[in-house]
Amino acid sequence: MLSKVLKPSNLKRLAYRLAKKLIIVPHHQLTETTSENNGSSWVTTGDDPQFIIHPARRIPSRNFSKGWYLLRVKITEKNHQSHVGKLYSNLHKGELATVNVPWHSTKFVNRLFYLESNNSMLRFDPCETETEFTMNTFMISKVPSFIAMRHMKQRLYKLLSHVDDVEEYLDTNSKLNGGTLIETVYEEYNKTFTTGVMEKSYPFWVEFDEPRALQKMQQTFTQAQSEVKFSIILPTYNTDPIYLKECIDSVLQQTHKNWELCIADDASTNVDTISTLESYAQKHANIKLNLLSENGHISKASNTALSMVTSDYVLLLDHDDTLPAHTLSFFAKAITDNTKAKMLYGDEDKIDEQGNRHQPHFKPGWNPDLLLSQNYICHPVVYKTSVLKKIGGFRVGVEGSQDHDLLLRATAGLNHDEVVHLPFILYHWRVIENSTASNASAKSYTTDAGIEAIKYFLDQSGQNASVEKGKYPNTYKVNWALPDEQPLVSLVIPTRDGYDILKQCLESIYDKTSYKNFEIIVVDNQTTCDKTLGLFSEYTSTKANFRVLKWDKPFNYSAINNFAVSQAQGEVVGLINNDIEVINEEWLSEMMSHALRPEIGCVGAKLYYPNDTIQHAGVILGIGGVAGHSHKYFHKSEPGYFTRLHLVQNMSAVTAACLLVRKSVFEEVGGLNEQDLTVAFNDVDFCLKVHTAGYRNLFTPWAELYHHESISRGEEDTPEKVARFNKESEYMKDKWNKLLCNDTAYNPNLSNTHENFSLK
Repeated sequence: MLSKVLKPSNLKRLAYRLAKKLIIVPHHQLTETTSENNGSSWVTTGDDPQFIIHPARRIPSRNFSKGWYLLRVKITEKNHQSHVGKLYSNLHKGELATVNVPWHSTKFVNRLFYLESNNSMLRFDPCETETEFTMNTFMISKVPSFIAMRHMKQRLYKLLSHVDDVEEYLDTNSKLNGGTLIETVYEEYNKTFTTGVMEKSYPFWVEFDEPRALQKMQQTFTQAQSEVKFSIILPTYNTDPIYLKECIDSVLQQTHKNWELCIADDASTNVDTISTLESYAQKHANIKLNLLSENGHISKASNTALSMVTSDYVLLLDHDDTLPAHTLSFFAKAITDNTKAKMLYGDEDKIDEQGNRHQPHFKPGWNPDLLLSQNYICHPVVYKTSVLKKIGGFRVGVEGSQDHDLLLRATAGLNHDEVVHLPFILYHWRVIENSTASNASAKSYTTDAGIEAIKYFLDQSGQNASVEKGKYPNTYKVNWALPDEQPLVSLVIPTRDGYDILKQCLESIYDKTSYKNFEIIVVDNQTTCDKTLGLFSEYTSTKANFRVLKWDKPFNYSAINNFAVSQAQGEVVGLINNDIEVINEEWLSEMMSHALRPEIGCVGAKLYYPNDTIQHAGVILGIGGVAGHSHKYFHKSEPGYFTRLHLVQNMSAVTAACLLVRKSVFEEVGGLNEQDLTVAFNDVDFCLKVHTAGYRNLFTPWAELYHHESISRGEEDTPEKVARFNKESEYMKDKWNKLLCNDTAYNPNLSNTHENFSLK
């Protein structure tokens, strides 16, 4: 008997949140509580809390059928602690099969498991203690065996790093145990889910990893850095004296001593705030204080503080935030190491009212299109004073997004090497109830101010574009105008047989594409299927913008596409897999609007597996040795790392399963590599050639398609295919080693093994 059943309305909402695939019911020692967060919140009333999980009623069999599944969980625990959950199957048979699911508060967990038989329900025990938590995401997706194998191997490559040859190790163990290879891989994979190898929590990272990184950085300090002087500008207004003191004390405690603190108080009415400021100014000669008589809001107050500056570099500080003691030292080193730098920024985290650190934001390097989608830079920022003086400081009228507005205007004319990112936590953003840091919607006007800031930037830079609200607070979508006369785009689709998937691909393009000026070039690589040949004839006779090219040679993805592009008539070419299926009608218009921008190179789309989980949202270099897909297996409804799944952004590479690029750019870099990369990584190599030629590659989430990955070619399951893959992988590592080790669209503190933005 269930101890508690959700009300129908709550159950409906919860089922939707949980990927619309499951019905989850509290079974034992769980009491639901009110939560303002995204998810369902619970208090455990003992050390054995349990949920029962049923398949959605719309699933015909009403069973979790035999096979491979991926469990995806995100839980926020009240005290940000780590726990080991357990997933149970075979409940009706009384022979419980257990899968350990270690999780950390606010972090996604991906856990593969195998069901030996059909199960009408599963059980999930989130922890073994009394606590309070919010279930943000709980999703179970059935996956093909080759996806399961790939997922498990990716984890093992990292955690079996002490083994010289992981593939040989797994193969040898498989033969010794007398089982199949996938059984052996699964056994080794399960061993990794112990408390000793759990994904790192942020408290663990702060305690162990951060000190090591800081110590290594400090060993390179030089005397020249001490000559760099900073002016820290601090606007205040009725600040709680407790937080104000912590803020100013964090400046006084800087290891770099060459600074001045310029405070402009915006006519505070709190006498304790004023007295605190006056006390500090009287005691410290390098603290300047201007008490304004009339409240003019934050932009005017910041400009007043800026007028007091006498240094070459300015750092912005909010009145209740704090700086780590090493912040100025690290910026001083970066300035001496990068003499062209005019704007520098670092990573940040949040601190609560008790001073606990959480929710780190490990940011990418300079990413202009991401900055138009969201103020990803935020804090801390150091500007060369001359840059701020040139643009006139802060702009009045965009209060709430004045920092974003300043960033856009200050960086408008800067080159890539004049913007420097420091991948260290150099700022603690205070989370107070109803603050923007704790809840972006607490200041909804900030989104409107952000739209005004971006609109002003676009107008001032002469861009033919408009801006609208994004999917989340303080996120935006810039719409780049297309020419009145649509340029022709040539969509290249290689195929060999594959009637069903090719038919689906072609029908979806013709039926669901609002952009009409396209041609489709199907490259026939030795098709023998009569139905597919008939499909060629049908489309050739009925569609004026459809043609077939013959490629009567062995499969070579790079050569096939190079040949087709040479025959393409379009100003823009699109590399499209035959297992692509269009979802939204604006996909091609959206991609074309970016591909036609002169500064943009390759444009990639957002691709889903048929179960609505992410297959591609941009490529991250270095994952698995060469490259992996950003946010792989996340559900389409999830925000991703700092909402990046729903933001246009620059990426080092995108997949050629659906890639647009101007034909002139394709030819400029020599197309795809036919000699060394016949099957794998040719798209990554191509994107990196475009990147090094000076163009920005880009991912847009507003072009959505399904990708029925590898249906047409199958798995890398023969010795010949494995040898070829390994050879192409080594080629990439030799050629692009420097970029693979430091993807500027990612962050060196994040995992190079997993694709979920977890800590390294």
